[in-house]
Amino acid sequence: MKKTPAIELRGITKTFGPVVANKNVSMEVYHGEILSILGENGSGKTTLMNMISGIYYPDEGEILIGNEEVMIRSPKDAYRYNIGMIHQHFKLVDVFSAAENILLGLKDKKGFDIKKSTEIIHGICEQYGFELDLNKKVYEMSVSEKQTVEIIKVLYRGADILILDEPTAVLTPQETLKLFDILRRMRDDNKAIIIITHKLHEVLSLSDRVAVLRKGEYIGTVNTAETNESSLTEMMVGKKISLNIERSEPKNSEDRLIVENISCTNREGVRLLDNVSFTARSGEILGIAGIAGSGQRELLEAIAGLQHLTEGRIIYHNPKTGKEDDLRDKTPIQIRDLGVRLSFVPEDRLGMGLVGNMDITDNMMLRSYKKGKSVFLDRKKPHELADKIIESLEVVTPSASTPVRRLSGGNVQKVLVGREIASSPTVLMAAYPVRGLDINSSYTIYNLLTKQKESGVAVIFVGEDLDVLLELCDRILVIGGGKITGVLDGRTATKEEVGLLMTKYAHTEEGGEI
Repeated sequence: MKKTPAIELRGITKTFGPVVANKNVSMEVYHGEILSILGENGSGKTTLMNMISGIYYPDEGEILIGNEEVMIRSPKDAYRYNIGMIHQHFKLVDVFSAAENILLGLKDKKGFDIKKSTEIIHGICEQYGFELDLNKKVYEMSVSEKQTVEIIKVLYRGADILILDEPTAVLTPQETLKLFDILRRMRDDNKAIIIITHKLHEVLSLSDRVAVLRKGEYIGTVNTAETNESSLTEMMVGKKISLNIERSEPKNSEDRLIVENISCTNREGVRLLDNVSFTARSGEILGIAGIAGSGQRELLEAIAGLQHLTEGRIIYHNPKTGKEDDLRDKTPIQIRDLGVRLSFVPEDRLGMGLVGNMDITDNMMLRSYKKGKSVFLDRKKPHELADKIIESLEVVTPSASTPVRRLSGGNVQKVLVGREIASSPTVLMAAYPVRGLDINSSYTIYNLLTKQKESGVAVIFVGEDLDVLLELCDRILVIGGGKITGVLDGRTATKEEVGLLMTKYAHTEEGGEI
């Protein structure tokens, strides 16, 4: 018996001015399956899903649900056809509770029966295995809890076609496994689930089929059981790509940064870093591994002068002057001028680091405009740098004068990372530089970091993928609960060793060690 698609796209085309986001895309997804949408940054994945969820309307083509053509002109229309999308950037009200956010926007002529609504929400949680405190305010929640609220919100509205955009981008490995279990239960409950993701190992472990887009065009759909990473990458990029990181041996290594017994606390007096000591050397990549929230961010911010230290010191060996500088006494601008650069890729790329309404050239100038000697700014060098980053990192954009808010999330990220790498630092701290990037772009960044290392830069790399840390880094520093739990040789360490050290200093809510 032939299955009826839950949703079918026929000849969908969408343009934004001269930019063709999607061109003649035809594909389908069935009830009781998980379909992954795969493609490079800027290949049109999110635009395509935004048309299904009513945020955009196609210029050409048809959308069919249950073999009948439908018109989806708004998210409200999408809900009417039982379509729900969980976006990369959550759309929740921070001061409302989980339950209030789930019910927000719904109308009931008879008035809401909160008790009955809560019972329904509890039933959804039990059915699929969600863990959620319905009275908890959004501003108190972790990223995983916020995502749970978004998923329950669309399920409460009756969604049986769910679209998730990069659902694991900022989740820990444990949270990712929990989410996958929930999605499998939904599939078994005959839901149609579409996932946009860049992580090939997740695609292979979770989905039933994979649809591939390239430069806005539909390339094909394959059964997950009949494919592998290298063939999917070839479909995405259009050519064979080597998924190997060439790790060279460190040469002429010298101590560049010596961190001695540093500690810092938050406003409530809780220790974020506790007596941390390590050395970063020129000509090597020092990886930092840890469960999310273990102090990785605070550590890099402390070195960059963005965190106030309560004790300890950070000694920087300046290769230009041969002198030692204590960074603890320096401002963030003074530290940058010494050659210590922090490239932190946050969850909100446009909220930190880049200005969305400014073009790529102007965002290059953000780092250097204070050095202007006249009221007229020199745009020539920033423009050349913008063009260089666009070419070397293959940023998909009409030109360097395009506002960065018009770029896809991954292309925004390339601009952010490329700007820091191009500044010729002596210490480069790269935190989550490949977050949300497709696999081809990720390996471009890894190789750029290796080139920095080979040119004598001390590279400090914070990543989420243990396989990459083990393949890329010369040494791996593991942090847990704000403490250093161990330093391993990247060439001989195993994932199991790193994993054990990551959980060595788990903390209770009262702050004591378990």
